[in-house]
Amino acid sequence: MAASEQGTIKPAPNFNAETDSETLSKAMKGAGTDEKAIIDVLTKRSSDQRQEIFTKYKSMYGRDLVDDLKSELSGNFRDVIVSLMRPKSRFDAISLRKAMKGLGTDEEVLIEVICTKTNSEIESIKTEYKAENDRDLEKDIVSETSGHFKQLLVSLLQAKRDESTTVDAAKAQADAQALYDAGEARWGTDESKFNEIFATRSYAHLQKVFQVYPTVSKKNRSITDAIKGEMSGDIQNGMLAIVGCVQSRPTYFAEKLYKTMKGLGTKDDTLIRIVVSRSEIDLGTIKQIFKDKYGKTLHEFIHGDTSGDYRNALLSIVGN
Repeated sequence: MAASEQGTIKPAPNFNAETDSETLSKAMKGAGTDEKAIIDVLTKRSSDQRQEIFTKYKSMYGRDLVDDLKSELSGNFRDVIVSLMRPKSRFDAISLRKAMKGLGTDEEVLIEVICTKTNSEIESIKTEYKAENDRDLEKDIVSETSGHFKQLLVSLLQAKRDESTTVDAAKAQADAQALYDAGEARWGTDESKFNEIFATRSYAHLQKVFQVYPTVSKKNRSITDAIKGEMSGDIQNGMLAIVGCVQSRPTYFAEKLYKTMKGLGTKDDTLIRIVVSRSEIDLGTIKQIFKDKYGKTLHEFIHGDTSGDYRNALLSIVGN
């Protein structure tokens, strides 16, 4: 994690899983539910601390905390709180299964989860997916997607990206030329060459490739414009997600958050998924970029687009 990246949720000082378990039990006991107490506890504890609460709650009361929360809460508020109770890789695994279950596939979720992860994150997600669903993630991806998009996701699931930080300028120049030759320079696009470079090269190397690409392009195009000109649909979106994360992962997620709330209606599933999954990684950085880019704070956007306990939970995670 870059030094400039920071989350909004930190481990709570003076943490006591027993006290928190008592608070949560009391909040769900009897008629009515104390939603504020639930928000105050679960949005202000780290993921590891929430797992300690989960274990302590079961040992104290012989009940499953997540099941109790599901039965007491409803709607988007329940989704936020239950999502917080999932360890990060399990949450990603559950999101992927949900995206592929039933009729149709939510490719946007596949892109957001798989195209933005490090090797170790992908390995953890594959393990959790198997444990949670007794299914193989790669097999499900193969059956639910097709063509070049499928090939990109399968390549990324191998978790074989070079993670070195040293950059060979000559190799970067050669890769930029190879991308030009595979796209703008020919009739039709050789997506397999884009796939090979985008799925296996280090982020540091790709940064250099994207930096020099306009000098190779006869039209002085950026790599983003080249992809938009050469591809369409899910493969284009997947490639652009990788470009976005190479250039700035927090900026990529700031832009995604903006899209969930601009215009009519709010894409609540995406909003919840990003706020929860980035809360301990770089949500603080995302907030700053969001404000700089859109002139309003993320807090203001959420306040205007959500309501009730759902809004209160999100705002508590995001902070001021």
